[in-house]
Amino acid sequence: MIEARLRKVPGIHGFDFNMMNRSMGVWHDLEDDSQIVAAVRSLGMDAVPLAGEPSDSDEPAAAAVPPAPVHGSRWWPIALAGVAAVFSELLHFSAAAPEWVVALLALAAIALAGPSTYKKGWISLKNLNLNINALMSIAVTGAVLIGQWPEAAMVMVLFTLAERVEARSLDRARNAIKSLIELTPERATVLQADGGWLEMDVKRVDLGAVVRVRPGERIGLDGEVVAGSSAVNQAPITGESLPVDKVQGDAVYAGTINESGSLDYRVTAKAGNTTLARIIHAVEEAQNSRAPTQRFVDRFARIYTPAVFFFAVAIAVIPPLFMGGVWTDWIYRALVLLVVACPCALVISTPVSIVSGLTAATRKGILVKGGIYLELGAKLDFIALDKTGTLTHGKPVQTDYRAWSEVHGVDPQRVGASLAVRSDHPVSQAIAKRAAGQGTTFAEVEQFEALPGRGIKGVIQGSTYYLGNHRLVEERNLATSALSAAMDALEREGKTVVALLDGDAVLGLFAVADTIKPSSQDAIRALHDLGIRTCMLSGDNLHTAEAIGRQVGIDQTRGNLLPDDKLDVIGELQGKGHVVGMVGDGINDAPALAKSQIGFAMGAAGTGTAIETADVALMDDDLRKIPAFVQLSRDTATILKQNIWFALGIKAVFLLFTLVGLATMWMAVFADVGVSLLVVLNGLRLLKK
Repeated sequence: MIEARLRKVPGIHGFDFNMMNRSMGVWHDLEDDSQIVAAVRSLGMDAVPLAGEPSDSDEPAAAAVPPAPVHGSRWWPIALAGVAAVFSELLHFSAAAPEWVVALLALAAIALAGPSTYKKGWISLKNLNLNINALMSIAVTGAVLIGQWPEAAMVMVLFTLAERVEARSLDRARNAIKSLIELTPERATVLQADGGWLEMDVKRVDLGAVVRVRPGERIGLDGEVVAGSSAVNQAPITGESLPVDKVQGDAVYAGTINESGSLDYRVTAKAGNTTLARIIHAVEEAQNSRAPTQRFVDRFARIYTPAVFFFAVAIAVIPPLFMGGVWTDWIYRALVLLVVACPCALVISTPVSIVSGLTAATRKGILVKGGIYLELGAKLDFIALDKTGTLTHGKPVQTDYRAWSEVHGVDPQRVGASLAVRSDHPVSQAIAKRAAGQGTTFAEVEQFEALPGRGIKGVIQGSTYYLGNHRLVEERNLATSALSAAMDALEREGKTVVALLDGDAVLGLFAVADTIKPSSQDAIRALHDLGIRTCMLSGDNLHTAEAIGRQVGIDQTRGNLLPDDKLDVIGELQGKGHVVGMVGDGINDAPALAKSQIGFAMGAAGTGTAIETADVALMDDDLRKIPAFVQLSRDTATILKQNIWFALGIKAVFLLFTLVGLATMWMAVFADVGVSLLVVLNGLRLLKK
């Protein structure tokens, strides 16, 4: 109704709706939002403008959403209506009172329980929208007109009561974001220029400020520890079950709990840009996007509801006119049909199930960027994984150095380390760390340049040097059989080998070994148990990749891959009919992550880019979250199917009962609102996964 009304307002170009959060986004070039508010209010609804766009606010978008109305603040009218409806039914059944007494009690019950339904029903009919309130209003009014007083009263009371319970159930899913917002404390203790400490609103704390957090307190902002040590419960962000020890230099996140010691940290993100704020925004966006099943159900309902309405009209008119039926009997059946056939349960079951699944994933430290990925996860049958930083720690150590050619006045280890210290690649960092530990003084490097998929180069004291892999050696035409044999021998041990070259020769070989994460083997085993095949994609040489692959239990191993090669492998797997997920943590994985049906970003906590670009962000480096995500996706798909078939199946049974005259109106209420409540509760089961 809102969409149809807003389309008539000049200057409005588009809109979207987040039904779970009761919010609407409008794209327009109007001077202000008064016309939008007026258009919504003309429908008998209310609209409250949000305080600025979320992106311009210092607080998460969800914080601006007005609080949900308190459902059921007045229960006594429903209770009184229920008593009146029951007495009306009893007196009618026992014939112990005149019909006017029965009618009076029934009308009292309808008057107490029905105003909200009639109001919303009138708004719907006025705007040619056949929702449950419109159909219920028609059904109850029709029942009154044909003298079915007790039934009309009982139907209205049962419907209102079920609506109230359903609204409370929906609030559980609706409050998912609210519970995330409440993780962040409103106040923080901040170091002042005079050395004192002042408690202030977290929204007023600037970047670079030093904040103190006491034992038992929640951390208010993202930051880096500058003093103290403590164990921090990061479960709200990463889903880790055990507290993580924090010392100077470690990152801390807003919303986590400082458990033991006192910590001072320097703020690295303002209130509206913390990891938690990004998570909240991502969850909102995920809820805002409709999953494939939800889009199908919405399209189905648009056709189904008018079709049922006209079918009910035909049921009421055709048998009496052409088949000698009794008018009141067939009108009653048509009214029952109207209530039975409303697609409420079908429409509400999908968003509740999807939101519950998204919330359950977030609690596990898995950030899913939309219902489409939650559904698609159930279909994954092949997972491709990057090696460095994904299956391994990504922090290798140098294990070997072998001099190869001598050049007068050149120390290959010092030159190699001087190049390596300029790079952020894990292999380079391992070489630089080993040299620093031996007290090496690094030479000044000019014209430093990264060579993607090959290595690095730079100029030291006027000479150009390269530090890179076997591919770089071959491209520089410096490969020999002896050199290849030496590199292969080290690589078969699972080590990554890089060579230091000048323009004429290979000067030395550095061997670096990475270590496998303890969770990797468990994760791969769990994926195999789910029937999902695995493939490791690595830029390292094939020998190293295969050694790691064997240790972890990977099905397929691909080595010597450039970013474009990883992209080709994903395309190759998809060409064979596989639904492929790609797991990575680096920029060089971006093309493959984008190409795959679902891209998983590792260790996204504190990494805004990963949270914003990945389809699924794993907030810590635990690969076991991937099989957990797949299992949750399958559970969600199962519950979606259960809800759809249950809703359609119950309606089909009651539709048959209605046509043969066995269904009553109160049974119709169960077939509609009762089933709606049951599918909502079934969807909420995902919150416990």
